[in-house]
Amino acid sequence: MSELRELYQTTILDHNKKPRNFHPVEPHTHEADGYNPLCGDRVKVQIAVSGDGTVEDIGFQGSGCAISTASASMMTEAVKGKPLGEVETLFERFHDLVTGDPMTEPDTDRVGKLMVFAGVREFPMRVKCATLAWHTLKSALEGSGSARTE
Repeated sequence: MSELRELYQTTILDHNKKPRNFHPVEPHTHEADGYNPLCGDRVKVQIAVSGDGTVEDIGFQGSGCAISTASASMMTEAVKGKPLGEVETLFERFHDLVTGDPMTEPDTDRVGKLMVFAGVREFPMRVKCATLAWHTLKSALEGSGSARTE
């Protein structure tokens, strides 16, 4: 578990310092704004989905803590090029990873590099930060245009 914590810290710092896909997407087919009123994190997610239902491009903009920014950055890397069905499955797996019972061993095998967020489940206030971009992605794809984590 200490190796996972070290990887978590290194990865979070890297993605916070140099976020991937931190840009607007033009043209885009879907977008939503996300807000976490508990800490003030804000994120806008824009997605270009092809006619066959594949995420051609995805970007995010906004401001937030290191966990929020790193989660958004890694989310964009994880879903780019994936069919929407896989994106939904990955959303569910990530959500289960970070919201599961902290007393049970997390299932990190099904989320790839996103496993570094497994430790977030031990800090309920940080779960909102880690899931903000993901809920915003889901809202964008569902067409609701906004998401809040409270």
